[in-house]
Amino acid sequence: MNDVRHVLVLPDREAAEEAAEALGERFGVDEEPRIVRDALAGEDDAEDAQWLVVLADEDEALDPAALDEFAAEWDGWREEP
Repeated sequence: MNDVRHVLVLPDREAAEEAAEALGERFGVDEEPRIVRDALAGEDDAEDAQWLVVLADEDEALDPAALDEFAAEWDGWREEP
């Protein structure tokens, strides 16, 4: 079993929540993605935060290019592992 994870970086909480919900519908993801707030270094303001959607992909079944396009729909991107 591989410990492959994809991290989608999104601009706000609403986008992260919408994307996490849509992942199951679009990609048939069984495990609920985790949503994590990532404050930017040196920033205390809540507006200056990114939201991460962390998605397990133990079978390596998800296409990174498709996830790139998916994240872009919310003005986000996929971090390379």
